[in-house]
Amino acid sequence: MAVSVKKVRDQLREVIDPELQVNIVDLGLIYKIKVKKETRSAGSVQAGKSKIYILMTLTTPGCPLAGMFDALVKNALGKIPGLDPEKDMEINLTFDPPWTPKMMTEEIRAELGFE
Repeated sequence: MAVSVKKVRDQLREVIDPELQVNIVDLGLIYKIKVKKETRSAGSVQAGKSKIYILMTLTTPGCPLAGMFDALVKNALGKIPGLDPEKDMEINLTFDPPWTPKMMTEEIRAELGFE
């Protein structure tokens, strides 16, 4: 099964922010997803495998649960057949631009009372 950005995004919807009880995609924490198909063996990635790159943020730089998110994301994406969370994924955290409630979906903003 080919790995696609859509498949990754759908799988990331399983990752629930422990404080807000909303998935990290609808919260607007995922800034970018890139899926690169390896054409040759390089380092720990074999030819024909996909490497996933994720750029994400947290609601605040001082989020007390920051250390959990890497494991939560890798666990969710590790359910995609053929992906090894430790070898086939790179997760980068950024605070530029900083997260704001406007990054949430309209539905989630309304649900959480931000409308």
